[in-house]
Amino acid sequence: MPKETGRKIVAQNKKARYDYHIEDTYEAGLVLTGTEVKSLRAGRASLVDGFGEVEDGEAWLLQVHIPEYTLGTWTNHETRRRRKMLLNRHEIDRIEQRVQAKGLTIVPLALYFKDGRAKVEIALARGKKQYDKRHAIAERQAKAEAQREVGRRLKGME
Repeated sequence: MPKETGRKIVAQNKKARYDYHIEDTYEAGLVLTGTEVKSLRAGRASLVDGFGEVEDGEAWLLQVHIPEYTLGTWTNHETRRRRKMLLNRHEIDRIEQRVQAKGLTIVPLALYFKDGRAKVEIALARGKKQYDKRHAIAERQAKAEAQREVGRRLKGME
């Protein structure tokens, strides 16, 4: 059987990029049970309520919803259990230091398979205020309008 290569995205948290200023990103492995992996391979997961924490020198992913595997038996997993993230010691120490000192939070951005292994992309993020969100929307709309205008001019319509 050929080995899996490439990156297959299972779930993304698009709302996180809207709600937070992303300061730094990390890629972490996940400790999963068999039915969790099967459920992820079926493309089922939600990162919406998820967050991370560092406790006793270990990184944990909490409130990420991986639904039960439909063909599983009594060995099925809990849908929102704590999952350990696999990071290097210096990465964990750096994350813990920045979360405590600067008031940042750990937010999952994407859940995917990379070369057959489950990975999560996490970010150190700072929450946006309401006026920051409005500013981001206005900026995006202005950029889209400028692109439309450029397209009209290139086609000869004014």
